[in-house]
Amino acid sequence: MTSKLDWRARKIRAAVKLTMALSIGMAGGGTAALAQAPISYPGAGQSLEQQAKDEAECRSWATQQTGVYPYQAPPQYYGNSYAPSGNIVRGAAGGAMLGAVGGAIGGDTGKGAAIGAGVGATAGLLKNGRERRNQARANDQAAAQYQAEINAYNGAFAACMQGRGYTVR
Repeated sequence: MTSKLDWRARKIRAAVKLTMALSIGMAGGGTAALAQAPISYPGAGQSLEQQAKDEAECRSWATQQTGVYPYQAPPQYYGNSYAPSGNIVRGAAGGAMLGAVGGAIGGDTGKGAAIGAGVGATAGLLKNGRERRNQARANDQAAAQYQAEINAYNGAFAACMQGRGYTVR
């Protein structure tokens, strides 16, 4: 019995850690979890003032080259929350109407309506699942596109800084 409780406690701790990590990542505008900006180090004895000037110019150049401004908020995603769209209720109502007609033909309108409502509600539930999967797919595609854009920007910034004699990681 204790091993089962230990297993549950470990699962709960892991879920809490994951939730905290995601919350911390999203508190920084969401970009911290997706991409890390390159860091430049003076390679030819540049002063801090010169490095700041070069970084600002390279950020501007990278934005011009890629069309990406990485310090703005990332695109809005649907997130993991899902508000029911009424598909289950509509499906149940439509199914009940069809079932009542079918039941009337068979001689028991109430039984037909009940069966139809169950079938309609199930169809609505399946439709909700499809909508959730479509939203998840759209989220994945948007996140991948955003990550590709940030990577292009970071590559342009790094190339600019390396061209000015900095080491970039």
